[in-house]
Amino acid sequence: MMFEYSLESAEGAARAGVLSTPHGRIHTPSFMPVGTAGTVKGLIMEEVKELGARMVLANTYHLYLRPGHELIDDLGGLHHFMRWDGPILTDSGGFQVFSLSGTRRVHDDGVDFKSHIDGSVHTFTPEFVMEIQRALGADIVMAFDECPPGGCDQRTAKESVERTLKWLKRCRDRFTALETEGPSPVQSLFPVLQGNVFDAIRREHASRVLELADWHGYGIGGLSVGESKQDMWRILEILHDVLPTNRPRYLMGVGYPDDLLEAIARGCDLFDCVAPTRNARHGSAWTREEGQVNLKSARFRRDTRPLDPGCDCYACVHYDRAYLRHLVVAAEWLAARLLSMHNLRFLVRLGEQARDQIVGGDFEIWRQDWLELYRKGGSAK
Repeated sequence: MMFEYSLESAEGAARAGVLSTPHGRIHTPSFMPVGTAGTVKGLIMEEVKELGARMVLANTYHLYLRPGHELIDDLGGLHHFMRWDGPILTDSGGFQVFSLSGTRRVHDDGVDFKSHIDGSVHTFTPEFVMEIQRALGADIVMAFDECPPGGCDQRTAKESVERTLKWLKRCRDRFTALETEGPSPVQSLFPVLQGNVFDAIRREHASRVLELADWHGYGIGGLSVGESKQDMWRILEILHDVLPTNRPRYLMGVGYPDDLLEAIARGCDLFDCVAPTRNARHGSAWTREEGQVNLKSARFRRDTRPLDPGCDCYACVHYDRAYLRHLVVAAEWLAARLLSMHNLRFLVRLGEQARDQIVGGDFEIWRQDWLELYRKGGSAK
């Protein structure tokens, strides 16, 4: 099989597996850097690979608007365009479209929206989103879904699930048809599971999605949008009992270190988030013993220790906190680059460590110790 998930080991709900794609294998659990516009901000793709990342994300909405999916297709597809020979996942653009709450209109056929670049009006339908992602040529493409806002009521969540199911059928049908329309990249379509924080709606949606096809994997959407952590963990536990064990689960938009470990413990395999590079641009970095630190702080002015003594990233091996603080305070571009390298490596390495602990049968004890130290350090400041 071109797309195959092999479950190698498990401890409780936590899983260690291998996802095979046309452009390589991903050992899970795994964090995937976000390359929204075909670039992981501030880094070249060789550096991303050196960080240990095996799969990256790109954004359908942004690449459709600029430079355009047809141009990318003409230039050889997204892999060649961004000079990345590993697996790529493209999201549907649904989250970005729905975040444009004041400039978009949702209807049964799709979504009309205004470009954030020039105000021009566009329409995303399930079929068109499949066509865009086919042109981009990613290995894994996500179905077009409606992501209701955090804190929505039960009726809104139910209506969004019904629309998402109808759109999923249309995505599936267009995706299947495109596979027969001449030479094309080998791709896999993942559905997105919605339902907000309502247990019964989540269960029903997942069950109905399972009836539509034998999917190669599942995206878990509609979390990390303002709900409590307890609600997020409960929903993941519910879905763990519903989803098949021989398929990967991709928790969309989650990527803080403690959230990563909590989600891995509840059966999630793949993760993405813009936080590593976004936080880096604001001078924030993650450390094992001090939690998240802000390098603008004066306490780092004479600190000659590595940012994180246990980290093997380029920034930690070659520079100290005093120099990194200087770069941040001086607003030097190098600060964002080095801190991005560190934050991304921190999460990629955390996935690697979690995998090793699952395989060794010591994950839960290690996870509790790791989180206790991380959270204690963060609360001590």
